[in-house]
Order: sequence, then C-alpha cells, then structure tokens
Amino acid sequence: MNRRVRSWLRMLGGLGILALLVRHLGSAAFLDGLRRIDAGTLLAGFGIGVLTTVCSAWRWCLVARGLGLRLPLGRAVADYYRALFLNAALPGGVLGDVHRAVRHGRDAGDLGRGVRAVALERAAGQVVLVVVGAVVLAVRPSPVLAPIGRAAGAPGAVRGALLAVAGAGVLGVAVAALLRRRRRTSGGGGRGGGAVRAALAEARQALLGRAVWPGVAVGSAVVLAGYLGMFLLAARVAGARAPAAELVPLVVLALLAMALPLNVGGWGPREGVAAWAFGAAGLGAALGLTTAVVYGVLAFAASLPGAGVLVVRWAARRGAVRRVGAGSAEPGTAPGGVADPSR
Repeated sequence: MNRRVRSWLRMLGGLGILALLVRHLGSAAFLDGLRRIDAGTLLAGFGIGVLTTVCSAWRWCLVARGLGLRLPLGRAVADYYRALFLNAALPGGVLGDVHRAVRHGRDAGDLGRGVRAVALERAAGQVVLVVVGAVVLAVRPSPVLAPIGRAAGAPGAVRGALLAVAGAGVLGVAVAALLRRRRRTSGGGGRGGGAVRAALAEARQALLGRAVWPGVAVGSAVVLAGYLGMFLLAARVAGARAPAAELVPLVVLALLAMALPLNVGGWGPREGVAAWAFGAAGLGAALGLTTAVVYGVLAFAASLPGAGVLVVRWAARRGAVRRVGAGSAEPGTAPGGVADPSR
C-alpha cells in the first residue's frame, strides 16, 4: 500500500468518526461548542498556545543541537507556528511537521538529521504524555476505567501498572517500526544492524545527553500542562461543572487519542474518545463532544500566527524574485544580474 493510499485511508477514518458522532449525537453538540466561544476564550487559548509553542520550539532546538545542528530559537518558534497551522489546516495532521523537518534539514545541509530531529522531538513529547497519563490514570480513579478493572479483577494500582506497561509497549512497537524502516532503507543485513545501532546512539545523544535531557523534560512537561489547561478551559466553556480532578483523566484519554493517525487536521479520534469518556463518566457524551469541539477551535486559533509566518515568508520570496528579475533586465546584464559578455 503506497503512501498516498494510506493518507487517504487515514483521512477517511477521521471523517468516518465524525460522521458517526453526528449520527448518534446530532449536530447540536458541534454547533453548541461554536456558539459558546467568545473573545475572552479565544484570547486565553491564544495565550496558552504561545506558551506551548515557545516551549515546543525550545525542545526542538535542544534536540537539534544534540544532533549537531544549529537552530536559533527565534527561527524555531516561527517554523513551529507554521507547522502547527499546516497541521491544523491540512488533512493528516502531520504535514506541517514534515515540512519543517525537510526545510530545516535542507537549510542545515543534512536532510536526514533534520528529519530525525523533528521525529525525536515529537517522540519526546509523546513519551512524557504516555508516562504522565499512566500515572494520572493510576492515581486518580476514573469511572471510565472501572469496567476494565472489574473485568480484570485488579485493584487501582495494578490497573495503573498495566496501563504503564501498555503505554511502554505502544512506544516500543513504534520504535521497532522506525528501526525496521531504517534497516530496510539501509539495505538490511550487517549494514542494517550497524544502522540500527547508529540510530540508537544518535537518539541517546539527542535526548539523553547531559546538556539536553533536563530541558527536554521540563519543556515537555510545560507543553503537556498547557494542553491540559486548554482542554480544561474548553470543558468549562462547554458547560462542564465537575471538579478539575475528575476531568483530568478524561482529558488525558482525549489527548492520547490525538496521537492516532486517523484524523482530518486533528479532528476525529479526539472527539470520539472525548464523547465516549465523558459519557462513561456520567457527564454526557454530548458534553464530551462539545468540549472537544471547543478545544479544536482554540487549538486552531492558537496556530493562526503560523499563517502570518507563511504570508511574510511568501512575500519575502516574491520580493527577492522581483529584485532578481529587475537586475537581469538592466542593460549590459544577463539573466541573474551577471554581466553580459556580448556587450
């Protein structure tokens, strides 16, 4: 199955989830979420977005420097905003990250390391999310997990341990898939084994270096706190009156669902899991869906500076092309502004 078919299937999967939600809950939950958003809510979401974006860009700088690539923080913030906007505006939810990876790799003169820097930076955030999520779900009892615990006959602590193991297993499978792909592209055999060892050593250098891992851990924790805060804000705007401690496990499940590659600009699994989790907790599936819709709108609004980055850079490139064209039109010059030896 080629890449284009897979991308279409992922987009159709996200659309299918949304269509199923509309069929069972109606369109009122979507429209209610849009009606409840006001200027103050958008401003609060924008402020949270500034915090999470700057910390994410800082994490990217640290990982890139761990790989030996230069990446100034100002440029990283601009590129990260652009990636967030493209992720939110285009199907698939990852095209913006692909763009910033390729662009930085080409500008740095090492496309492979540029791509790996973005992959490792995103992986670091997912690891923190899984670890913190497992701890939250273990420490804070949730009605959502109660049927699972009763079916397994396990107390809360054991359920938490099982969740942590499951999360580690998911990460292990993801890492194994990446290493297998790396081995396949390197030609397999002994060369493939060497490539795997080199990739692991590079990952340790980029994420676990003495000058890197504290910043990566702190940045990832702040980013996760920002995501949780934005989701709790969305829940309050949607009308949730439950205590924050009761909402956090539900929000964690929705955030974990966002990692699933079945979405349309980030929409799909997040709304489905939020509706299921809020419904299982007795808060109402419609409230969960409305919360996810508000969060999606706030996340998109927080990414809008990325559109400004796109416009400014497009205008700068267009101006550069015009200047080159004007120079080539001068008498006695050839295209590109080089002196014409025929004159």
